Order: sequence, then C-alpha cells, then structure tokens
Amino acid sequence: MTNLSVDLNGHIAVLTGGAGVLGMAMAHALSQSGAKVALLSRTRSKLESACKELTDNSGNPTLALACDVTDEDSLRKALSELKETWGRPTILVNAAGGNRAGATVMPDADIFATSAADWRSVIDLNMMGTVLPSLIFGEAMTEGGSIINISSMAADRPLTRVGGYSASKAAIDNFTGWLGAELAQRYDGKLRVNAIAPGFFIADQNRKLLMNDDGTPTSRGKQVLDQTPMGRFGEPEELQGALLFLASDASSFVTGTVVRVDGGFSNFAGL
Repeated sequence: MTNLSVDLNGHIAVLTGGAGVLGMAMAHALSQSGAKVALLSRTRSKLESACKELTDNSGNPTLALACDVTDEDSLRKALSELKETWGRPTILVNAAGGNRAGATVMPDADIFATSAADWRSVIDLNMMGTVLPSLIFGEAMTEGGSIINISSMAADRPLTRVGGYSASKAAIDNFTGWLGAELAQRYDGKLRVNAIAPGFFIADQNRKLLMNDDGTPTSRGKQVLDQTPMGRFGEPEELQGALLFLASDASSFVTGTVVRVDGGFSNFAGL
C-alpha cells in the first residue's frame, strides 16, 4: 500500500466489484486505514477469498455480500444485511464495471454489426451498476459520507474500439457531477459524490489487449505508453492516494469532481 496516513476508524465502507485487481487495491487501502470493508460481487467464493486476504492483512473486519449491482432487490438485500451486521455505510466505492466483446469493434470488424444486446449490457453494468448502488446505499448515508465512482480515460477522450464502454463511462462523469450537486444542496454538504478516473492499469479485463504473454506491451499498449508522459502503466496501489483523499474528511469541500490518476495521459497532446 502507498505510505499514507488517513484514519478511517469508525467508518463502514462498501466496495462493489471488490474482488478485481483494482478493487482489491482500493479495498486494502480502506481496510488498512481502519475502515470495516464490505465487498460486493456476484461470486461468493471470490468474495470470501478476498475478504480473508483483507482481514489477514489488516486485522479489520470484512463482510462478503453476494450481490448483482444491476438488480435493485439484490442491492436492497445486501444493504439490509450490512445494516444488521455493522450499521449504516459511510463510504461507497462503485468499482463494478467492465466491457463486452460485442460492444468492442476490432479494426477488421464491421462497425454496423456490433451487438445491440452487448451495448445494453455494458451500459447497464457500468452506468446503472453505478446509479443503483448510489441511490440505494446513498439513502442510508445522508447523515454523512462519501460516494466514489470509478470513471475512465475513455469518458472524455473517446478511444477506438471500446464504444459502449466509453459512452457508459462518460455517463458516469455526468452522473457524478449531477448527484454531487443535488446531494450537497439537499443534505447540507454531508454526503459528497466524486469519481476517480484511472489511466491505464493492467487488470484482468484489459491484460490481453495491452500486454503480450512475455510481458512486453502489445501494439495498442505501445500506443498508450506513447501517449502517457510518464511512459508506463499505473500500479494498482497508485489509486489508493486519491481514494483515501476522497473517502476522508481531507476532501470535505470537494464534490462532483473527477480526479484523474493517469500519468498525464489526459493532458498530453503528443508533442
């Protein structure tokens, strides 16, 4: 973990998509900073393994909540279990998300033959998988808390191939700003909403796209590195600083914003 000193003792953090590479890095940061961490994902076996790893590492309590972030009933059941076990949440990290092959247009593919069903699935997972937890868990956080969404470099700089993913992440940026402003006015600034936009980090969903089996970058990976002033991919732990800033009172006057952790990618013109 990044060497940071943030005290989250007394906080109850909920992290969707918590069993993934980036999700686990963020979960470790929250747990090691003193928060009780509840992980939400559809696969209970992965959740239980992830929770054991967190507890072994930090000694703090963890909770596995099998849940579909696109299903309201499933989310309400998870919230009820959380409240019965620990109480109301104070931190929500919406890290669940992903892409679908049918919403990805490869260079030799027919752009007009993309799958409408996969587009809907990507938008449902990324957009509604952020909106629904924010509304359902957020309702229990109005006494004070922080909602942190996960955006992407694809949100405001449309990237080739990943049209559905880009559109859904752009929607998350807009939703973050809208909800942040609404809640600030309705609840006296007690419940904040922000987002983190990671640059290019190697995770399960993009590994084959960016890295060869021998660890060298693919042609697309080289393009990414050429457009990243720091000249490398991010390490999962490098998301922890922004996360802890937004989760803690250090960001008490910050809402509706997107924090980019991208090695300079979003501000580089290639010259």
